[in-house]
Amino acid sequence: MSSIRNIAIIAHVDHGKTTLVDKMLHAAQLFRENQETGELILDNNDLERERGITILSKNVAIEYKGVKVNIIDTPGHADFGGEVERVLKMADSVLLLVDAFEGPMPQTRFVLGKALSLGLKPIVVINKVDKPNCRPDEVHDQVFDLFFNLDATEEQLEFPTFYGSSKNGWMSDDWKNETDSIVPLLDGIIDLVPEAPSPEGDPQLQITSLDFSNFVGRIAIGRLTRGTLKERSFVGLAKADGTIKKVHIKELQTFEGLGRKKVEEVHAGDLCAIVGIDDFEIGDTITTVENPEPLPRMAIEEPTMSMLFMINNSPFFGKEGKFVTSRHLRDRLYKETEKNLALRIEATDSEDRFIVYGRGILHLAVLIETMRREGYELQVGQPQVLYKEIDGVKHEPIETLVIDVPEEVSGKAIELATQRKGELLIMEPKGDMQHLEFQIPSRGIIGLRNNILTATAGEAIMTHRFKEYAPFKGEMTSKTNGAIISDQTGTPTAYSLDKLQDRGVFFVDPTEEIYEGQVIGEFNRPMDLRVNIIKGKKLTNMRAAGSDDNSKIAPKRQFSLEECMEYIREDELVEVTPENIRMRKIKLK
Repeated sequence: MSSIRNIAIIAHVDHGKTTLVDKMLHAAQLFRENQETGELILDNNDLERERGITILSKNVAIEYKGVKVNIIDTPGHADFGGEVERVLKMADSVLLLVDAFEGPMPQTRFVLGKALSLGLKPIVVINKVDKPNCRPDEVHDQVFDLFFNLDATEEQLEFPTFYGSSKNGWMSDDWKNETDSIVPLLDGIIDLVPEAPSPEGDPQLQITSLDFSNFVGRIAIGRLTRGTLKERSFVGLAKADGTIKKVHIKELQTFEGLGRKKVEEVHAGDLCAIVGIDDFEIGDTITTVENPEPLPRMAIEEPTMSMLFMINNSPFFGKEGKFVTSRHLRDRLYKETEKNLALRIEATDSEDRFIVYGRGILHLAVLIETMRREGYELQVGQPQVLYKEIDGVKHEPIETLVIDVPEEVSGKAIELATQRKGELLIMEPKGDMQHLEFQIPSRGIIGLRNNILTATAGEAIMTHRFKEYAPFKGEMTSKTNGAIISDQTGTPTAYSLDKLQDRGVFFVDPTEEIYEGQVIGEFNRPMDLRVNIIKGKKLTNMRAAGSDDNSKIAPKRQFSLEECMEYIREDELVEVTPENIRMRKIKLK
């Protein structure tokens, strides 16, 4: 049996985790010389490729110098924290990846704190040292300070550091000394990561994630912490309520390369997938029936936001989607809770409405976008922040907000954040950008990104993560413009749009169909305006100079799904179908 190393890779969004894993796969010669693999091999879900972020954690395994290395790629967004916490349970060490220019970011801190509290030994990789104005030595000091602030132990503070560029495929122990391969890092992993312990005794495995196959159903994935599991044997499944259920293992698989291979038995220390157990939940322990010893269950972070999901009842209902009834919506939402741990669903007194609780706007937007691509039609309401009553005082979620913005427009960003009860904690130059850190209520962040990007001509970089619940900060004043609403159903004409240009900004073109009650633009004033943009020009047989000037229409304003979710108000809904995203009033007439 070869020795095993289990390592999880953690980093902030866009610091190059998935690219680094690609290079490791190539270095271990997993692919034939002429095989087309493309880039970001692990981000194989369409949404991950489009957004350029990792959403679902994934496992791959490589053989290097006779040692099996299980690599776990984790998401960088705090919204997918539920995904990260489970996965770190499977690792013995973490590889912390930091950008040589940006340094440690708020979400690096979130995941690193989890890893250090589990007692994992870190290896630091400072990536992208080929970037202009990078500052590897400063970043190394910042990483040390971060470890110190997170109460790392003496042993964790003596972390080894590698420098390099995963995009260019090299790593070294000194950033000035460029090598030609990633091998120094792989050697470092083999030497520095402790070998996975393999104690004998009764088997113990905690289910930390799951997979689904249309042929064999649900597949349990976890790390065997003790003993040996054999194919076609009977084991006990320890449930949340303390009961032990006797189950049969039909098939065992371990990770190999990008896939899995079938094996007769699995020894302690390895990660494996188990086929044949149906009725399990994430957090259950597989143990013996005669002498059960369940492992402590994982505590998953509480949701901080809720949204109303309902079936689509607009005039264009059922034109584009395959799944449009309340039964479809209910089944799909409950199916999602099986593997999406941080998501909770509550039924309402109405059959076709559900309240869905999640970790943030991105977390909920990814669920909606996935459903939309599967052919569902639905409507969602405005995101609501969850308040808590602690010792008789109303508490609300507070987030740490970091904005990097060009110096000349930093005043605008500070003004917008402080209007929403944000407190400026840190302001320092970083290269040619200004680095701002705030503490701000979660409800202040909803809709803030749009305003900051507009005020800074799209140059601001904004990230935030949940910090804690704190006493309610009071009401916010919000100056918002009203909506322009259509009072007819049909296709807009260029003539009408042209005549109404001075009223505000439009979100529709003369080619798309609209219905009565749809939000088609933003009015210049704080109230709503109902308009008819369907009427055409009256035709006469008179000719006059200047009466036939062509219409000149400003291009419509495009919204992404998250922008729509942040833009709508209490009396509005976002209608999501496989082909369109529209905003509408709840009362159409």
